[in-house]
Amino acid sequence: MKKNFDMFDQFPDLSEEAKRAFEAELDVISVDKGGLLEQEGQVCNHLYFITEGSARSFYTRDNKDITVSFSLEGEFLTAMHSFISRKPSYENLEAMEKTKVGRIKYESLLKLFEKHHDLERAYRLILEQYYITLEEQLIFTKFKSARDRYLDLMEYRPKIIQRASVGQIASYLDMSIETLSRIRARI
Repeated sequence: MKKNFDMFDQFPDLSEEAKRAFEAELDVISVDKGGLLEQEGQVCNHLYFITEGSARSFYTRDNKDITVSFSLEGEFLTAMHSFISRKPSYENLEAMEKTKVGRIKYESLLKLFEKHHDLERAYRLILEQYYITLEEQLIFTKFKSARDRYLDLMEYRPKIIQRASVGQIASYLDMSIETLSRIRARI
């Protein structure tokens, strides 16, 4: 299974024993395009690692879905608030294409932390990266022009532009499809 999971490359100090224990708890699943990994209103019970494909996090307001984030191969994904708080999620996690993930249950992860403190440290690093990404997104939408938001996406996450729909990208960048189309036409 190791060849399919390069997630440990991000954590060079993780012991081989901890890696094997973590891998033993992983469940590998495939999800078709449009399939939900997690659904709003339910408690999120898994931390995911994308090995193939892509996914997005979104919530629904006034019958309109609002994309919060995108995740690609080599990235962790979960409905973080629900996963940590054990409360029902307000977001959905959707595969944007046929996607393969490794997932670990919340309870299994906690048990592993008791035995392997280096896994707990790796999890802290995942949480820190999640927080940084969330804060950058907040600043990104509040202080940058629509054009600059799109240019940043092109520069830092170009694969998203290739994989996500125009509507998903516009929603993520907090603009209308028409505004996004005008920006793209001028670039």
